[in-house]
Amino acid sequence: MADEFPFEISPMFEGERIRKDGMFVELAGPKSKGFELVRAADMDDVEDGRFTLIGPDLSDMEEGSRYPLAMVYKIAGELVEADLESIVERRNHEFQNYIQGFMHLNQRDDVWMRVSKDAVEKGMTSFESVAQAIMMLFKNELPFIEAVEAIYITDMDEIEKEIENARAVYKGRDERTRDLHDEDVDTFYGCTLCASFAPTNVCVVTPDRISLCGAINWFDGRAAAKVDPEGPQFAIPKGDVIDAESGEYTGVNEAAKRLSSGEYDRIKLHSFFEYPHTSCGCFEVVGFYIPEVDGIGWVDRDFAGTAPNGLQFSTMAGQTGGGKQVVGFLGVGVNYFRSPKFIQSDGGWERVVWMPKMLKDKVLNDIPEEMRDLVATEEDAADVDSLRNFLKDKNHPILERWVEEEEEAPEEEEATEAAPQAGFAAPQMQMPTGGFMPSMPMMTGGGSGGVKIVLKNAKVSIEKVIIKKQD
Repeated sequence: MADEFPFEISPMFEGERIRKDGMFVELAGPKSKGFELVRAADMDDVEDGRFTLIGPDLSDMEEGSRYPLAMVYKIAGELVEADLESIVERRNHEFQNYIQGFMHLNQRDDVWMRVSKDAVEKGMTSFESVAQAIMMLFKNELPFIEAVEAIYITDMDEIEKEIENARAVYKGRDERTRDLHDEDVDTFYGCTLCASFAPTNVCVVTPDRISLCGAINWFDGRAAAKVDPEGPQFAIPKGDVIDAESGEYTGVNEAAKRLSSGEYDRIKLHSFFEYPHTSCGCFEVVGFYIPEVDGIGWVDRDFAGTAPNGLQFSTMAGQTGGGKQVVGFLGVGVNYFRSPKFIQSDGGWERVVWMPKMLKDKVLNDIPEEMRDLVATEEDAADVDSLRNFLKDKNHPILERWVEEEEEAPEEEEATEAAPQAGFAAPQMQMPTGGFMPSMPMMTGGGSGGVKIVLKNAKVSIEKVIIKKQD
């Protein structure tokens, strides 16, 4: 595509994964620091094509090591405005993945990159070649950009100094949608930037629901669709309201069917359990259902520990991502916690029982005041038993659901005969809604004893069930 670069540049390389055994260096990511930021500027303040590096270059780095990396781009042009910053910023993800031997994941201050050994052997020995390629793609693919300048930082001290400035910019963008809501607009916006990693993902951005990656809000989508109608952000007519509480609209369902190639034809924007929004892989947070307490926990990328369900973020992200609707798991952007419609179809904050302390502190002022002390963190509960005790001690609203289930139990027991021993005890996974059974992570139990399976409000058609005693 461009002979002047020591690497191939093509959309065909999107989705390329660089594993540890083929990695030359890892940049930023969960075990280091970094960010990406685009700033609009006046033409006089941008030197087109200029590249500045603060810190060691690729040729100075040790194979197999990890380094911080921040990427700042200044853009200018007659049509360039602040509304376009996050859109151009998000395209950095797409364009860096065009480069053979360079892998880019996530966004904002969660970016994570790897450079392959093969790429370095073929001549990718300086970040300047990468930055020049990205600047070329910005101008070629986004013609409203007339001038662009790049600053890459690999010095940790400098990154720590600049990262708070970047976070302040992100926060300012996110707060713009506070007074605008889904019912105030006729058009939502879609994004397909993650299609190479999650081909059936249907990312719908509304005033009350930021993109899963957290980088694009409704205003960003509108600005992008306006200046680049054929680009990855586009308008989705809202259509008729099917159910305002869960956030189901005819226009979104039509878009879901089209964008997922028929894989999904219903999406409820503010539902956790029934026809939830699909999850890509760039999401900032994973929500997970905890059947033992009938509550929902949340874990973000920055949390390295184990959630009460015994799983880490990486494990749950692997189960959740790929553009799927998965019962019991949901990927979201952090700013969705600030939405007044946050999973309102399934109880909102009254259904939330656990989240890492750092994440909780980040959104603390947006949690209803009466719920702030009722949501456990890793300091309060490390497993399901301690979580259950915490919820009881705090008299969490979730206890009302336990009472309802206990009242229903005698009726179920009368109508259910204990099955013969089969060498295992199946976990009691009660599905909170009916009529919806997409992909479900396999769950197995251990030990021995009777088997009891409870399906509430489920529509199940079974021709024959055979349970045999294990020899």
